[in-house]
Amino acid sequence: MNFFDKVGTVAIGSRLRMLTEKITEDASHIYELYNIDMQPKWFPVFYVISQGEEKTVTEIAKEIGHSHPSVSKIISEMVAKGLVTEKKDKADGRRNMISLSKKGKEITVRIKDQYTDIESAIGGITKQATHDLWKAIEEWEFILEQQSLLNRVKDQLKIRESKKVQIVDYQPQYSAAYKALNEEWISKYFKMEEADYKALDNPEEYILNNGGYIYVALYNKQPIGVCALIRRDDPEYEYELAKMAVSPIAQGKSVGLLLAQAVIDKARAIGAAKLYLESNTSLKPAINLYHKLGFNKVAGRATPYERANIQMELLLS
Repeated sequence: MNFFDKVGTVAIGSRLRMLTEKITEDASHIYELYNIDMQPKWFPVFYVISQGEEKTVTEIAKEIGHSHPSVSKIISEMVAKGLVTEKKDKADGRRNMISLSKKGKEITVRIKDQYTDIESAIGGITKQATHDLWKAIEEWEFILEQQSLLNRVKDQLKIRESKKVQIVDYQPQYSAAYKALNEEWISKYFKMEEADYKALDNPEEYILNNGGYIYVALYNKQPIGVCALIRRDDPEYEYELAKMAVSPIAQGKSVGLLLAQAVIDKARAIGAAKLYLESNTSLKPAINLYHKLGFNKVAGRATPYERANIQMELLLS
């Protein structure tokens, strides 16, 4: 069985590299066939400066989509072969201007037949093929520009890991984790305050017995995150999303999203019209999460926390 048939698309990088190597090897022989003294990797630089205008390394790199160092290296190799020349820009002595040498200009004439024959050969392959590779490459480049393969894989990893997370109701056995997880992040970025101790030391009395709820995120049966729905003495904002904490080891599992969604669902189920929260703008991942969930900034509410510099609401109906 062919390796790539067996492995499938997870080996796309290896397969593309093998195809590139095969085409590059053929390209080297094609240059030899037409007595053109050039390496395939030089072609983008050669083509750009063969259009007649002097260009800087930066301009060439931008036009062909290569890095500045890689273009500089190619130009050095082409200078050594006598194909291009470098000279100081008369208007700006800090810049080197690149142009074809006499030898390079001679190649632009001789290479025209090579261009014609290559285009015809590629056209023949396209007619034989079921799919147009050139158009497919353009499409893939566009799609990957919107979101890289790396980020797409990260999304899939997060989705898969999030399915292993279980959101459960608070039980006394989770009291230590509930406090420890909150203390960990609060102490890292701010300082523990009186209101924190009230909510963390006595969750049953302060939250549960007062009409609130606490949810715990479990991963492999271990608590890795917590979040509370607190009932407030406020006629406008009767319920608050608060005391969300996720262990650093749980990154990439959408734990915060799952906990927040559990709180939102419960708030809707008990008839809450709005959901309120307080946070700090330095906690960018948390703020981004709240915006993603539909929370919007509000102002003018009294808060017991020194660290709270942003207040948000979510309309539930």
